[in-house]
Amino acid sequence: MNVSPLDLRQQRFRTSLRGFDKVEVTAFLAAAADDYEQALRESDRLRQELARLEAVLNEHREQEMNLRNTLLTAQRLSDEIKEHAEQEAQRVIREAEGRADLLLEKTQLRLDDIQRDIDALMLKRREIEASVEASIQTLRNTLQYVRDRTVRDAEVLLHRPRPIQGPDVPAADAAIDHQIRRG
Repeated sequence: MNVSPLDLRQQRFRTSLRGFDKVEVTAFLAAAADDYEQALRESDRLRQELARLEAVLNEHREQEMNLRNTLLTAQRLSDEIKEHAEQEAQRVIREAEGRADLLLEKTQLRLDDIQRDIDALMLKRREIEASVEASIQTLRNTLQYVRDRTVRDAEVLLHRPRPIQGPDVPAADAAIDHQIRRG
């Protein structure tokens, strides 16, 4: 049976002999109706609060779901970016290693060329040194020959009788000097 606060207020009882005190029963019914009415208002208020809180909860659940999806998407993107970056880094490293190997090969070839040039220059230097030493030796031999010849010519001149000193002596000395120089 559904009884409203208004029903409680309007309810009338029959009177009987030795029945309840009417004023007391009416006051009790009015107090019960007030309490019941307040309970119904509170119940209504709580239902509205519950509906509002359920709406907020649903909104938070949706936001949580969106955040979860966003985090999953961000994690997936982060993993993809990281994987792409690692692949790119590996590619760059491979290219750099390839260029380094090529550069090393070119450098080694250039070093070999330079070493051959150095070896050729050293051989040429030895040849030039040998040639210069041979030229010096030839000049020494020639000089020694000239000296020996000068000494022989001087000995020959010393054993020959000397003309008497006169006006032609300087001319004779000049001729001897010329002869010595000519060798």
